[in-house]
Amino acid sequence: MENWLLIISTILGPILAVQAQKWIERLGKRKDRKEWIFNTLMSTRGNRTDVNHVIALNLIELAFYGEKFLWLGRTKKEQAVLDAWKEYHDSLNSVYTPETMQVLMAQREDHFIGLLVAISTDLGFSFDRVILKKGAYVPIAHGDYFAEIASLRKYSIEVLEGKRSIKMDVVSVPTTQQSANSTPKINTDRIE
Repeated sequence: MENWLLIISTILGPILAVQAQKWIERLGKRKDRKEWIFNTLMSTRGNRTDVNHVIALNLIELAFYGEKFLWLGRTKKEQAVLDAWKEYHDSLNSVYTPETMQVLMAQREDHFIGLLVAISTDLGFSFDRVILKKGAYVPIAHGDYFAEIASLRKYSIEVLEGKRSIKMDVVSVPTTQQSANSTPKINTDRIE
């Protein structure tokens, strides 16, 4: 009987060790994905239309889904992140009118901060809501730059669609001598 146990342990030992290593690596990758999402949301919280911000939001459901290995499932902290994401996602997709815009924007801000709190809690960080809300540094020049780009795009599209014309002011008109010198001469030798 001891010989059989020795043979089985000799065969299963390395297999179980490899599987345990793969499980540990998978847990590490999950944590890396969660941290990437959190880092991205924190670094782009001042510009929520940034492409990476949107990508991070769309990866939340995948990264915080929970473990599918054996008996392990979604933790309470992961569920809290998914619940916070649902609330924020719902507010992002809410249609607003000019009358309701201010209230909706305040709700969106509150839901976003709630999402950051839930993710930071899942990762073992402790952040104050005020720091999360007001701690982002966004230079005024960046806001001006993005406003100018948006304005330039809008006006360019309107010109291309024929909805707007380009204003031109004539500063000076060439004199007769200048126009005579700048007028191309026609070669009449070749005309038949």
